[in-house]
Amino acid sequence: MKKLRRIALIALGVVIGLGAILLIGVNLYVQSQGAQAKIQQELSRRLGTPLEIRSMSVTPWGGLELSGITIAQTSAVGPRHFLEAKTFRLRVRFLSLFSRRLVIKEISLINPNVVWPQDAEGKWRLPSSQELPPSVASAKQAASVSQPQGESESVQMNPASVLTSTPANLSSASQVPLNSKPPRGEPRLAVAPEVRRVSVKNGNFTFLDQTGGLLASFSGVDFRTNIRSALALHGDTKVGKISLRDRFFLEQLRSQLRYEPDVLELSKISARAATGEINGYFAMQPEAEDSPFTTSVKFHDVLADQIVENAGGPKGIVNGKLEGSFQASGKTADPSALIGNGEIFLRDGRIQQYSLLVLLGQVLQIEELKELNLEQAEAKYHLSPGLVTIDELILRSPNIRLTASGTVGFDGKLKLDSQLAIN
Repeated sequence: MKKLRRIALIALGVVIGLGAILLIGVNLYVQSQGAQAKIQQELSRRLGTPLEIRSMSVTPWGGLELSGITIAQTSAVGPRHFLEAKTFRLRVRFLSLFSRRLVIKEISLINPNVVWPQDAEGKWRLPSSQELPPSVASAKQAASVSQPQGESESVQMNPASVLTSTPANLSSASQVPLNSKPPRGEPRLAVAPEVRRVSVKNGNFTFLDQTGGLLASFSGVDFRTNIRSALALHGDTKVGKISLRDRFFLEQLRSQLRYEPDVLELSKISARAATGEINGYFAMQPEAEDSPFTTSVKFHDVLADQIVENAGGPKGIVNGKLEGSFQASGKTADPSALIGNGEIFLRDGRIQQYSLLVLLGQVLQIEELKELNLEQAEAKYHLSPGLVTIDELILRSPNIRLTASGTVGFDGKLKLDSQLAIN
């Protein structure tokens, strides 16, 4: 019995020793210049843009860990880097490190910081899809002309599309170049890595306009998705805080997310704003001109005073809780192009220090006009480019009823036709 225990302990020690030796060997391998260059090259090929890696290591529990990940900013607006990530973890199949095809089971991006400016056309494009300088484009064109036709086709083809294609959906004409090309061209198609899952933890994303001004920022982003194709992401996301032009703020946002080259969609949105609840939908076409979008929102129990204060208005003018709905479409590059409609209800409302009502109260000696305790407060409106049209505004207290309609410009100019009835 003692001999069996001794043999088992020796065997266990040998296994642990071999595992430690293997781990050290793998670390030495991935930290070598050749392996690091291979992984960096394949990730750059997959992303379609140059990516830099500062260091690498391997652990049994975390897989392959990359530190100091950066993607350069190609736009003149914004900071130096489009992406900076402190840690980039890849759980890979160890055997694939020694083969021509790298299999990545999961990519985890820890504490990434992304700054994404609009281009001159008002679009948000990844650095890989932005236009190259003329010198670079001419150099690539010259290189492609000097290559044989068959080899040039294999270089320009998207590796991901080749890997996901099957013989059933390939025409006979397209099969001829693939089968007849030289053997040395095959590794170029085989080395594209296979990524199965992507997650983002505690990310920060900032979207800038063409001049570098803030359009929106997302902090505390957690995201997890499965890769369905080379250019599509479907998953769930959580955002700690959202700022829209530093005027409107959302917290604790949760949503299903879908990203494809022609659409960014957030469905089943739930969030909090000014202690109230918000539910909605948002979709944007990032590659289209001026990045058009559509949105619909429903909200309730939102503190009116806090919304007004966040938007830059005076504190204490309006008190109560807001509820209502809003549907709109527009262009992110042109805030004045917003169109849509909505309605707002103010529950337990109180309005004070409104100059017109205060003046009427002083003239008519009606104290209630100086501070309205509202039994009914609602507004229905629609939006057109640069203008908000108030179709109906009703403010009613026990002794006063105020109705109005008119327009409010995006520049703050107000024009209302009002009627005041006093009991």
